[in-house]
Amino acid sequence: MILANAFCIVLFLDEILRSLAGPPSPPGQDPPHGWRVAVDCVRANELCAAEPSCSSRYRTLRQCLAGRDRNTMLANKECQAALEVLQESPLYDCRCKRGMKKELQCLQIYWSIHLGLTEGEEFYEASPYEPVTSRLSDIFRLASIFSGMDPATNSKSNHCLDAAKACNLNDNCKRLRSGYISTCSKEISATEHCSRRKCHKALRQFFDRVPSEYTYRLLFCSCKDQACAERRRQTIVPSCSYEDKEKPNCLDLRNTCRTDHLCRSRLADFHTNCQASFQSLTSCPGDNYQACLGSYAGLIGFDMTPNYVDASTTSITISPWCSCKGSGNMEEECEKFLRDFTENPCLRNAIQAFGNGTDVNLSPKNPSPPITLPPKTEKSPALPDDINDSNTMYDTSVITTCTSIQEHGAKLNKSKEQSLCYSETQLTTDIMPDQKTFVDQKAGGSRHWAGRILPLVPTLLLKLVV
Repeated sequence: MILANAFCIVLFLDEILRSLAGPPSPPGQDPPHGWRVAVDCVRANELCAAEPSCSSRYRTLRQCLAGRDRNTMLANKECQAALEVLQESPLYDCRCKRGMKKELQCLQIYWSIHLGLTEGEEFYEASPYEPVTSRLSDIFRLASIFSGMDPATNSKSNHCLDAAKACNLNDNCKRLRSGYISTCSKEISATEHCSRRKCHKALRQFFDRVPSEYTYRLLFCSCKDQACAERRRQTIVPSCSYEDKEKPNCLDLRNTCRTDHLCRSRLADFHTNCQASFQSLTSCPGDNYQACLGSYAGLIGFDMTPNYVDASTTSITISPWCSCKGSGNMEEECEKFLRDFTENPCLRNAIQAFGNGTDVNLSPKNPSPPITLPPKTEKSPALPDDINDSNTMYDTSVITTCTSIQEHGAKLNKSKEQSLCYSETQLTTDIMPDQKTFVDQKAGGSRHWAGRILPLVPTLLLKLVV
């Protein structure tokens, strides 16, 4: 009798624990809120296509958006109903990954939904890309491991030249860099010195396919003399990829960019990750320098390609090739758009932080253990002059890392850059505050209680048996 009662109690407790822990749905069945699970837009489109009501509404919405503005579309009740249904579908919360295999298709699906949700032409648009979780410190670790050089020689070298040499030591980086330099420098005719379209395509391939530990060093190397700063400015072959005979109006350039799904997405991503936030330590959303620099690099190779405006060593000024001349009554909006590049504290701080080898340390109370650099290796023979690198009469070195700053703390504790060297868990601010996350808080609390109840089961059984 006692054993029978014990068995019943065990079954009862098992049911309670299962309900509290929230069991997964059986294979082949979606959970009640399965629509809200964020997936990439290509996968979301497949899920929608498998659901008759979703697929029919999606076809309707695409027909509604063809050649119509938002107000005209919403005046049609059928279009409005389709949009409301799709807001509860996986398409609404889908995102894309930069450089993914079907990136363009993914972005086309994303904008087919979200262009119908915006109130006309918005100044800032939410990024269609998944948020960035990596940080600059990850790039520094990889760069120091790949180089194997002593950071102490850093102050005597031309960092931008070092970046070019490091790229030449990597087959993929060297091949794609040589490719875009050749394409962007190839004269087409007496009146057309290059093909900007082909140049942009080659640049996009380079920045999308080469790891950041190489591309960032070329784009954001720190400089103490004008020759170095000019080399940095010339990284993207600006005579072809950036400059033109005349500067277009910035709002016209933005409108041109937004007609292309890729360019529109990269611009929205830049605004999401680099928009100045005066409530954060670094002026960057989520205090994530890496997210901002990645978004900046993602703009290169499009109509909105940014670059350094000069070879100054005392200040950093970035701008797309445009002006606000002829803006009329839109001049204030144009100036605001341009200032997001030219006077952006987040972007400026991120570039300087990379050049200094510093990152935001997010947990001062529990500093991460020092990283042991690989043993110093013998210097390799000087590289021969490459067709892509004209001036090679500088010492070789590597960017200073946050690790090296900590290791040489006695010398650098009073430096201005020290305030930029933090660990990775001090601040916790969402990179994309607009992005919805679908976490069932009740389920989390239930699992917590389930974890507390479970250890009591053996005690109850023991008492029953006794």
